[in-house]
Amino acid sequence: MTGYAPGEVAQRTGLSVDTLRYYEREGLVGPIERSAGGQRRYDDDDIAWIGLVTCLRDAGLGIAELRRFTELLRTDAGASDRVAFLRARRAELEEQAQRILAAVAVLDGKIAHYAQEV
Repeated sequence: MTGYAPGEVAQRTGLSVDTLRYYEREGLVGPIERSAGGQRRYDDDDIAWIGLVTCLRDAGLGIAELRRFTELLRTDAGASDRVAFLRARRAELEEQAQRILAAVAVLDGKIAHYAQEV
C-alpha cells in the first residue's frame, strides 16, 4: 500500500500525530486507510482535507462547528447550506476583527501617552 505515514503527514501539515489521530476520532478527517500492519496511510486527498480543517480551525471554528461543516460537506446538504454556514462564520470573524482593531487603537493611544513620559 502506498501513501504517507502519520509522521510524514504531521511534518507536511505542521500538526502533531496526536492531533491527526484526534481529528480522525472526531470524524473531521477520514476514514484513513490502513496498511496490512494496521498503520494509518494518508493520501493526497486526506492531506488536502486536513488543510481545510486546519484553515477552519485557524479561523476559530471549534470542534463542534467543524463537525457540522464536515457533515455539510459529506452529505447531500445543498451548497446553500454550506454557503450560509461559511457566511455566518465570516460575519463572526469580521466582528472579532473589528473588536481587535478597536483594542489596538486603544493600545496605540496608551503607548503614545506613556512614550511621552520616557
